[in-house]
Amino acid sequence: MWFFTGSQKSSREKIQSKRARRADALKHAPAFSAEEHQKYLNATATQIVENVQARVWTASAVLDAYLARAAQAQQATNCLTEVFFEEAKEEARRLDAEFAETGILKGPLHGVPISVKDQFNVKGFDSAIGYTQWTDKPAERDAAVVATLRAAGAIVIAKTNVPQTLLAFESCNPIWGRTLNPWSTAHTPGGSTGGEGALLAADGAALGVGSDVGGSIRIPAGYCGIYGLKPAQGRVAYAGSVGPNPGFEAVRPVAGPMGRSVADLERTARVLFGERDGAEEYSFPAPIPYRDVTLPGKLRFGYYLNDGVVKGSPACHRAVLETVEALRKAGHECVEIDPPDVTQALRLFTGITAADGYEKLTQHLGPDKRESALFLVTLGPRLPSLVRTFACWVIRNFIGDTKFASLLAHSHRIPVRKYYDYVADKLQFEQQTRASLWGGSSKPALDAVLAPVQAIPALPHGGCDRLSPLACSTLVYNVVDSPVGVVPVTRVDATRDELSDAWRSAPGNGSKLLEAEIYGPKGAYNPHAMEGLPVSVQIVGQPWGEEKVLAIMHVVDAALGPRGFGPGSWAPSKQAGGAQVSDKEE
Repeated sequence: MWFFTGSQKSSREKIQSKRARRADALKHAPAFSAEEHQKYLNATATQIVENVQARVWTASAVLDAYLARAAQAQQATNCLTEVFFEEAKEEARRLDAEFAETGILKGPLHGVPISVKDQFNVKGFDSAIGYTQWTDKPAERDAAVVATLRAAGAIVIAKTNVPQTLLAFESCNPIWGRTLNPWSTAHTPGGSTGGEGALLAADGAALGVGSDVGGSIRIPAGYCGIYGLKPAQGRVAYAGSVGPNPGFEAVRPVAGPMGRSVADLERTARVLFGERDGAEEYSFPAPIPYRDVTLPGKLRFGYYLNDGVVKGSPACHRAVLETVEALRKAGHECVEIDPPDVTQALRLFTGITAADGYEKLTQHLGPDKRESALFLVTLGPRLPSLVRTFACWVIRNFIGDTKFASLLAHSHRIPVRKYYDYVADKLQFEQQTRASLWGGSSKPALDAVLAPVQAIPALPHGGCDRLSPLACSTLVYNVVDSPVGVVPVTRVDATRDELSDAWRSAPGNGSKLLEAEIYGPKGAYNPHAMEGLPVSVQIVGQPWGEEKVLAIMHVVDAALGPRGFGPGSWAPSKQAGGAQVSDKEE
């Protein structure tokens, strides 16, 4: 066992070294001064550029404000991994000098401080994504999205935390520890782009970039109360991003913008859509730049409250219904529709991702302890076939939960032939779902679909261990490859969002086991503990309709009106429970 002990010691030394370097880099942040810095934090990225162009602000002054707040956000949430504060200051000075000399902005993001998910390469720094075995291997070049954003004048200040393996929505790993929700230390910011969600909600960056293969942009956006856009595959370059499972193409991850306003997402999309890194000249993304759209005066929305896997909570029902009410008051049509077959999407996603028993996904753990958030995700393949079959029989026939039983039945290692069958079924499901939502002349066309981000708001820490299937609400739109935006709507209200008799008697048709974990006596849904947490909606669009989704997000945001989200809405004092950063080795 000497070799194992030695590797564990080396792992601890790597963790200590990484955290020490981060602590040193954070020292370059100025102390936060509300009088000096708050005006910059209250500005959108668009307003930052406008003020710099008008010579009212400088890139350096803006940057100082965001570095000061990013350091506060790190203290409150443990959201940062690699920190580039010193390099960012040099870049801001360079931008200011060039602008002073030429009067020409470098690009549409001139002087905007941005952050990126840890998996996107930044030259000279690690992209370890929580694996100690991947430390001390700095990237040789920027990821395509990083290079494109730099070319547009953005200043990259940091990378942000993720879950181990990226296949969870609890952002915790052995190197950096656990990230906390900026609105409650007892709750997760989501994942896998959880650090990004926390930093942006706390005004620690003006813009961010995440990725999404099952909800990894949308879940953190919903949990943290920011805006996010998951494009469909082919709109944004993905080269230079790292992941634990290269070659997994059946449901492809996509990069997309995250921010504090719809206008900022649009500005970033105009920069990223169709832009190719040199190495991708003959590959994705498709050479289609941002295309302006004109919406009709009256839009037609479909909406649903429950996904059929888990009954939606009162808080998430209310978010959808308040959005519907606001849109109707603005003159738009909203009709309740049946959701896609989310249960089938979850079966397909599970069967495809579990095809090798998660062997490749977990092969990089080495001496690292497996995070508990992977418990239910990886349970099926770890069970002997006879045990799994018997468990499915018991769950189906004695508990009466056919949904959970079928999910477990699909979670195991399969031969290549069966994998091909899953992918073929996925492609058929994609076509059927698109036709159901958007096709056919027998019914009026929908402009967009409104849906909950998940059945409940942000989970308490550890909730993902047993409730990972909650991601079904988002992953269905990865399986069918739809563009989807997230807009914050409201906050949990302990009185209005309690589990009433009326809610309990309403139909839901969800998994009995999952709903017992969520709504039982000690369940994850506790509106008193969740008081003040954001609640958001998804806005789902048609294939190749990212621009229309963004335009509709503007409409939804305006209809909802001011409601306490966006730049300047967070302060350290607003985080329930106080700052209890969890960066210990777990």
